[in-house]
Amino acid sequence: MAAALASRFSRGRSLIGSLSNAFSGLMNSSNGIMNGNILSQQQQRTFIQMGTTLKVVDNSGAKEVKCIQSLKANKKGARLGDIIVGSVKEAIPKGKVKKGKVVYGVVVRAAMQKGRVDGSQVKFDDNAIVVVGIKEKKKKKPEENKKNKVEFNQPTGTRVFGPVPHEMRNKKQLKILALAQHMV
Repeated sequence: MAAALASRFSRGRSLIGSLSNAFSGLMNSSNGIMNGNILSQQQQRTFIQMGTTLKVVDNSGAKEVKCIQSLKANKKGARLGDIIVGSVKEAIPKGKVKKGKVVYGVVVRAAMQKGRVDGSQVKFDDNAIVVVGIKEKKKKKPEENKKNKVEFNQPTGTRVFGPVPHEMRNKKQLKILALAQHMV
């Protein structure tokens, strides 16, 4: 504690301010330990990146997907409305999507907050996607050398569960908005 006070004092802060900050930090950490929510105080909301586990909120058959890659120019990761590539970790037995398949999905709920034009901010409790495509094995055909552009605006499932933000309209995901039960 003396080293922390000395380092804070050497940065130009007053001794009284650093003492009160150190004391309040100790009180907050001891209260957090006693209440058992020390992890919730330190948990930081970040982008959806490689290795993030996401919930699937449609009836395509998949329950849980692990992110492989974000198909966005931003190298940090995906946010609301972005398309990701993921591997299915859990699936129901008779669904369209099986366990182990590589799928494309649109992020419809993200725990990281996103600012809106009106000044409000939207964030959700979980990370969730809607499956919009299943990656199939490449078949080599010599007569077809053209690259087919794949469009990811048709969801695999026929229902979308839970709230969906209206930012999907800006990302041209109107079919997902039409299938959604509730729009936020």
